[in-house]
Amino acid sequence: MRIAQISPLIESVPPKLYGGTERIVSYLTEELVRQGHEVTLFASGDSETAAELISCAPTALRLAQVTDSQPYTVMQLEKIRRRAGDFDIAHFHSDFFHFPLVRSLGTPSVTTLHGRLDLPFYRMLLDEFPEMPLVSISDDQRRMLAAQWIATVLHGLPKDLYSFSAAGEGGYLAFLGRISPEKRPDRAIEIAKRAGVPLKIAAKVDKVDQTYFDETIRPLIKGPDVEFIGEVNDNEKQAFLGGASALLFPIDWPEPFGLVQIEAMACGTPVVAWRRGSVPEVIDEGVSGFMVEDIDEAVEAVHRARSLSRQAVRDRFDQRFTIERVAHDYVRVYNSLAAEPILRAAGGTPRRGAEERPLRAPLGRVIPMQLQPLRATGQKTQGMTV
Repeated sequence: MRIAQISPLIESVPPKLYGGTERIVSYLTEELVRQGHEVTLFASGDSETAAELISCAPTALRLAQVTDSQPYTVMQLEKIRRRAGDFDIAHFHSDFFHFPLVRSLGTPSVTTLHGRLDLPFYRMLLDEFPEMPLVSISDDQRRMLAAQWIATVLHGLPKDLYSFSAAGEGGYLAFLGRISPEKRPDRAIEIAKRAGVPLKIAAKVDKVDQTYFDETIRPLIKGPDVEFIGEVNDNEKQAFLGGASALLFPIDWPEPFGLVQIEAMACGTPVVAWRRGSVPEVIDEGVSGFMVEDIDEAVEAVHRARSLSRQAVRDRFDQRFTIERVAHDYVRVYNSLAAEPILRAAGGTPRRGAEERPLRAPLGRVIPMQLQPLRATGQKTQGMTV
């Protein structure tokens, strides 16, 4: 297929440091190219890809310290409009700014929403754009927002991105990601101290969270058993996650997916996570980690995690969370949309030809196209289920 992948411009593809969405866009793009598709990536100019790269900003906007991303987003949308006829499908990963454009694009499109959806403006947007085909990255992400959900595609990673670490020889607990109130690094510190296990924190601090870090978290980072490393890149993640006895994921928000969970699993490192958001869809209880409800349960789970087979953790990653499975799932979505052309009236309102069979269900329903990998050990990855 001829596929356009449209990434946010905040980070490069792949990101130099933190950046979950852009990382997934990179893995998916490279795997689609490997599988023989003709892929064009609309991203920042410092991105690296085997696909055709259309530069929409000279460099990633965050690292360039650009304060207003909107001019670059407008230029990105114009470049997509000019090239729209070259593609069988346009896959957007950039929230909702493209919604008005899609109505007159003349090319089938799909949007993966990567963030939290429990915000009031999403309901307003989807009331205005009820026909927009959407993919969720977990079932929990979509549960409070009725829309044209056409699939759930859980994230994945390249099989060889991280190597298996049999021992977790560092003997510490790991916290990886972003310093923010909803990620609860304060919980991680308390768990580690009560469990009597050293904690290493590898995380970025956004400007919006700097006060939280300075006033709430920094005072807790004292003594030899709590170490703040800062932001790390992919190469540094291997040693950081592989050396940990467990990853702490003590979230306090409806996490849409939580990529760090499967990054740890790829290294064979079990996860101790709060039962929030997508966590029950990612963690297989007692195999790849434990789900907890409070600090006491988390402390107990830290000790129990040592008894888990790290090989079984890696095996579960291989069974459920490879990028090869993700790409196959998305190609099924692309084919289904490309096969069901939608005619558009002059005003942008969808209308169907007399012989067309509706692809998408009325607003609020989910059509039977659920893309989720099977959980049971040894079973092959599941594609669409009806």
